[in-house]
Amino acid sequence: MVKIAPSILSADFAKLGDEVKKLHDGGADIIHIDVMDGHFVPNMSFGPMVVSAIRSFTDLPFDVHLMMDNPMDYIGAFVEAGADSITVHGEVLPHLHRAVNYIKGFGVKAAVALNPSTPLSILDYILGDIDMVLIMTVNPGFGGQKFIPVMMEKIRRLYDIKNKSGFDFSIEVDGGIGLNNINDVVKAGADIIVAGSAVFNSDDIGATIKALREEALK
Repeated sequence: MVKIAPSILSADFAKLGDEVKKLHDGGADIIHIDVMDGHFVPNMSFGPMVVSAIRSFTDLPFDVHLMMDNPMDYIGAFVEAGADSITVHGEVLPHLHRAVNYIKGFGVKAAVALNPSTPLSILDYILGDIDMVLIMTVNPGFGGQKFIPVMMEKIRRLYDIKNKSGFDFSIEVDGGIGLNNINDVVKAGADIIVAGSAVFNSDDIGATIKALREEALK
């Protein structure tokens, strides 16, 4: 079953609680929260206080994606704020196995994100420990970017590795996904789809989430 995880990076920040409630009422499966530090990526976004503030608007899982140089310093704060899963970037952590198990020690799911140019091979010895791999299909930092076509092959390769290994991690894909390509992304192996602009730039969030799910399953 494909899950739709709208990213609130594309939401109206002045009405963030209401935007989250629209996702809840509109049939979203997960709320994706992009945390950017202005160093690892060229933009800044949310801190733990914002996550805590919107937690009361929904009981949907919060998928907190830490696009940060020093994620280990903030994992506990985001869990306390209401995160249900924490995603860290493989590019910034020399001790990735330690980081994954540190996250799981809080009783939440642990995921690893890979930028477009980062090879899958950095996951070779931790795939049995992680709950999810996030494949970035744009260079992170800004919403509304176009899907990088060669990333489709990266998703297929990860799906093939998953099948051959017998591990049970989810494959999440984020960046430039909409009605025009969601079906191809799912067929390549994704089971969680992050969509920001496609959802929040539409006139009807609920109808768009429904349309994305239907298109994904064709």
